[in-house]
Amino acid sequence: MFGMGLPQPPPPEAGSQGPVGSVEAMGFPSPARDYYNGGIDLNRLLIRDRTSTFLMRVSGNSMASSGISHGDEVIVDRALAPREGSVVIAIHDGELVIRRLVSRHGTMILSSDEQPLGQAEAVAEETTIWGVVTRCLHHV
Repeated sequence: MFGMGLPQPPPPEAGSQGPVGSVEAMGFPSPARDYYNGGIDLNRLLIRDRTSTFLMRVSGNSMASSGISHGDEVIVDRALAPREGSVVIAIHDGELVIRRLVSRHGTMILSSDEQPLGQAEAVAEETTIWGVVTRCLHHV
């Protein structure tokens, strides 16, 4: 209409190769490239057995002195055997609780950080250890 056409790319130079838009590295290569091992796989780093591992959100501050606060997520492995000192998820009096498993005078008890050890509750027959806490994902 105005006697002008669309701009055309310049003709390829003799001996040039590669399609238009191909990317080639230019400049000095990054030294960090020698240390790259791929992406970070949190499943591989944090989870031992995917079929028995669950993520749970903590409600309350009963384990705050242990670094587990209200709103944190904990990784729980149901396949691990609980042992003395483990932080566990237990079904106690019909509800899920997070407690530390402690041995006192040969009896296993569930202890929270907010109650004195003398007031901790013995693990009764109706109490079920649901799983062992392996990690705490703390919000900052």
